[in-house]
Amino acid sequence: MKHVLILGGTTEARQLAAALVELPGLRVTSSLAGRVAEPRLPAGEVRVGGFGGAAGLADWLREHGVHTLIDATHPFAQVISRNAAQAAASVHTPLLALRRPSWVPVPGDDWHPVESLAAAAELLPRLGRRALLTTGRLGLGEFAGVRGVHLVARSVEHPDPPLPPDLTVLLERGPFTLDGERAVFREHRIDLLVTKDSGGAATTPKLAVARELGLPVVVVQRPAAPEGVRVVGTVAEAVAALR
Repeated sequence: MKHVLILGGTTEARQLAAALVELPGLRVTSSLAGRVAEPRLPAGEVRVGGFGGAAGLADWLREHGVHTLIDATHPFAQVISRNAAQAAASVHTPLLALRRPSWVPVPGDDWHPVESLAAAAELLPRLGRRALLTTGRLGLGEFAGVRGVHLVARSVEHPDPPLPPDLTVLLERGPFTLDGERAVFREHRIDLLVTKDSGGAATTPKLAVARELGLPVVVVQRPAAPEGVRVVGTVAEAVAALR
């Protein structure tokens, strides 16, 4: 049995695990960071928690006889992606990165690309007064200094401080619908959207609603994959690469 380790937590990671467990001769283990109290568990074996950096992950790969490592984490999970690249190289384990394609603006979009959450926070007061933040709970501290803008932050779990002083938290988990997003924008009188370029279809309705309403969208650009790592954009491509 060839052992495949998936660094997961994303929809694509769960889809990939479901596809791989159906292939003969594969043992599939998914690793979840453990930051969500009740995660959606993928098919196959599951481990939860960190590895202790690149060295710890390298030890785990060696100890458990991992044949192939697949980094299917969130496109903004830079630390684990960097650790995966270093660990795989150190123990000569093939590494594949599964990254959903970036979003691309279409006619009618008013996008304002920025390089970081800090840059997004600095830009907000110039663009709106009631902003929907869909950047994740772990980055809300970057907006703690924002003044003059009411922030509506969407999160799977309640965020930890530091938090912005003028904040409403919506505890919601995607995928989201067009009608649902329209209701959120209407109820909270949203005039500005802030998001990361996460890609994928599960959270695109918010972009469509912002386009419908002619609202500005601050888009935090995703970091590049570690140098030298092969990147595929779909689950089918990842399965084909393994075959």
